[in-house]
Amino acid sequence: MEDIMLEQLKKDVYEANMELQEKGLVIYTWGNVSGIDRENNYVVIKPSGVEYDELTPDDMVVVDFDQNIIEGKYRPSSDTATHIELYKAYPSLAGVVHTHSTWAVTFAQAGMAIPAMGTTHADYFYGDIPCTRDLTAEEINLDYERNTGLVIIETIGDRDPMEVPGIVVKNHGPFTWGTSPANAVYNAVVLDKVAEMAHHTLTLNPRVQKAPQYLMDKHYFRKHGANAYYGQGNL
Repeated sequence: MEDIMLEQLKKDVYEANMELQEKGLVIYTWGNVSGIDRENNYVVIKPSGVEYDELTPDDMVVVDFDQNIIEGKYRPSSDTATHIELYKAYPSLAGVVHTHSTWAVTFAQAGMAIPAMGTTHADYFYGDIPCTRDLTAEEINLDYERNTGLVIIETIGDRDPMEVPGIVVKNHGPFTWGTSPANAVYNAVVLDKVAEMAHHTLTLNPRVQKAPQYLMDKHYFRKHGANAYYGQGNL
């Protein structure tokens, strides 16, 4: 049964990585998706530097929390340590995504949070999508990828990570997460689109004010939480 579940997770992670390319969020090898087997704390992730067109589900790499390779013929993504720190910190996460998508990177390079300007943003993210601080030279030189995960955790603070399921790492790019690898990819697509909308809004009117909080609350909570009523849930 364990082998069957792990094979399914490898398939899910592979398909999620393909979705990144299909949605135009990555070119060449500029991104990665992972998923986790919580029973064994095994992380399944895209291999490092392998072209998307060459990947198969069997090429996904399985590692433990110490980054020991459990299965796989390739080295795992260079961002594996970042993913692992997020999984260790937040038991609710079941998928993590990193891309260099254009609009999210624009905010990362500007060192700016992606502001919650309207209801499209509020449908998925409860408040601004934060930007981390700079990593110090020591943090970069000693354990860069692990410290990238730690600065994300530091920036999230006491918040529920699922309320704002994404972040931009300063001068680097976005990480998103979700309830599955596919859901984390969904959040990555939405994050980049709301970043594009925010950029255009601020360009058109640099003095624009954010939408009223009561409007943002309405849109977020009609999709999320105990009293959500958007979609075709149980009546």
